Amino acid sequence: MKGIKKKEVDWKSGMAKNITFIVTKDCQLACKYCYLVGKNSKERMPWEVAKQAIDYVLEREEDFPEESVVWDFIGGEPFLEIDLIDKICDYIKVEQFQRDHHWFGAYRFSFSTNGINYHEEKIQQFILKNKEHLSIGITIDGTEMKHDLNRVYKTSGRGSYKDVVRNIPLWLSQFPDASTKVTISSADIPYIKESVLHLYALGIHEVNINCVFEDVWKAGDDRLFEEQLLMLADAIIDNGYYRDYSCSFFGEHLGKPLDCKLQNQNWCGAGMMLAVDAMGNFYPCTRFAQYSLRNKKAWIIGNIHDGIDKNKLRPFLTLDRCTQSTQECIDCEVASGCAWCQGENYDAADTSTIYQRSTAICKMHKARVRANNYYWNRLLRKMESEGEPC
Repeated sequence: MKGIKKKEVDWKSGMAKNITFIVTKDCQLACKYCYLVGKNSKERMPWEVAKQAIDYVLEREEDFPEESVVWDFIGGEPFLEIDLIDKICDYIKVEQFQRDHHWFGAYRFSFSTNGINYHEEKIQQFILKNKEHLSIGITIDGTEMKHDLNRVYKTSGRGSYKDVVRNIPLWLSQFPDASTKVTISSADIPYIKESVLHLYALGIHEVNINCVFEDVWKAGDDRLFEEQLLMLADAIIDNGYYRDYSCSFFGEHLGKPLDCKLQNQNWCGAGMMLAVDAMGNFYPCTRFAQYSLRNKKAWIIGNIHDGIDKNKLRPFLTLDRCTQSTQECIDCEVASGCAWCQGENYDAADTSTIYQRSTAICKMHKARVRANNYYWNRLLRKMESEGEPC
């Protein structure tokens, strides 16, 4: 037992392998900013496909040397397939044990869910059975106004806020340190400040936010964005939220120049991850599956029958900041923290390349940096004047 407990701690110390099952392409919602353009109710993963994918990975321990693993489940909405997921997870646990695999005790089952059916009995039974190896994030966008602006039911167009928020207390009682993910698009910029504070009031201590990577931003959005972040910064500082709460829009290492010789790593993990769909096809990331792409063909790197084609994976293994960025991005004085999505890079590129970085969020990043500088300057002065440890 001591060895198992040690593994449960140690799995976090290295870079975990992320293996994603696209168990369904169906969802109750039709979120207006969703990058999944090909959602449907027909493509559901058969058990036999999932089993063969697991066997393929576990039989090739030398090809997957990472000290830990995250078995990730996405849709659509993954919990629509809770029976399949329960069977998959049971099989993974048994196989890792029987094979004496180095991932036994060093694994997590990970979910990002819309939270609508979180309270249902089968899901709660699954959580109870796997809680020690489970990570679940419920997506709630903030206030009812902000949430319902985008996260609407596909059949009626009705907002989903009330159906999600009722499950937040149950979720936090089970995962008190859980975080939520908030997405910002052009239409909901005016609701950022009040939405973050609303999520704090619900008891969510860690709020992760990102702007969509797609080219949706209008003239003046960066100014409105900065104004909202400045007001949010004041509210967090004035009310002391910084002591117990966090918001990913503010970070100490954000907005500094980067030396490509020293900080040249790729932002995205595409190619280091592995995703499998209902047909048994392998992808370097779910964003390279066809239902994630508007303009390009899916980038398939293999399948459960023939395995991974390393030649199709090879371009991802040489990705770094400099190989895909313009000189303007490389020389940018506020480059640190500027994110990108490899799938969006591919989808938005002029040709079928992953080496052309999309810069649609450039002005939004710069606005964030300006607000971030204000936040830290004001916070550090406040802490110094009040004798708080910095």
